[in-house]
Order: sequence, then structure tokens, then C-alpha cells
Amino acid sequence: MSSNLQNAFTHLKALEGSDQGHGEWFEVDQDRINDFADATIDHQFIHVDPERALVETPFGGTIAHGFLSLSLLVHLTTSLPVEIPKMEGQVMGINYGFEKIRFINPVLAGSRVRAQSIVSSVELKEPTAVNITRSITVEIEGEEKPALVAEWITRSVFA
Repeated sequence: MSSNLQNAFTHLKALEGSDQGHGEWFEVDQDRINDFADATIDHQFIHVDPERALVETPFGGTIAHGFLSLSLLVHLTTSLPVEIPKMEGQVMGINYGFEKIRFINPVLAGSRVRAQSIVSSVELKEPTAVNITRSITVEIEGEEKPALVAEWITRSVFA
């Protein structure tokens, strides 16, 4: 194991259980929802037809795709007040996957969301990597229930 990896693991392990706080609010507007529908070829009316969604759904309008809310994690976590720093010898960071994702509450077009993050675990993946799992909650402004909760695993690779 490289000394860079060992130092990084020691530093990151100390973050285990820490609350990274709340990020900034971000508006999920209809244009963004429409762009996501185009990118994913998912044009279900509940996302892209405000008049029909108002009449035919219990939501009172269009809602963001669950996968749009999930894809915003990268952006939403960049504004957290505490971030996982790049460390000496780090070659790259990659998305490794998710342990669990739950879409709890729909995000109405025009709503604002933000991320809250807790470092749940840090695991050494020899010979060159550390996995960091964060429990991410995406909150909706003014709503009691969050949009989603996810266990997001990122991998930091070291030389």
C-alpha cells in the first residue's frame, strides 16, 4: 500500500460519521425538466405537460423525474459547507455506485431542493483506493418529506 493511500485512508476514516451540513437551494424549473426528458427520451406527461398534469395527477402540476433529482447530486453536493478534500497522490475520484436509493416525495416544477450529507463509512480498497459512502438526503424547500435519500459510494484512487 502506498503512503499516499495510507495517509488518505487515515484522514478520511476520521470523517466517518461526520455531518457535512446542508448545501445551497437550487430551483428545479420546467425548462430543466423538459431538457432532462429530451436527454433521456422520457416524455411522460407528468413531467412535460403542465396542463394535463394539473388535471390528471394528484401533484398539482408537473414533477421532476426521479432520476433528474438523483443526477443533481453532483451539483447539489458541491455547495456543501464541508467537502471531502483532494489529497496528495490522488489520481482521480469516480462514482462507484449506490447501496440504496429511495424516491420519497415528488419534486414539483419550480421547487427548490438542497442536499444534506453524512459520511457513513470509509473503506480501504487495496491496493490503490478508498471508498467513501455518504448518506445524502435531498430536501425540498417547504416540504416535510425529502425528495430522496441515497447511499452514494465514491471511490478515490491513489498513486
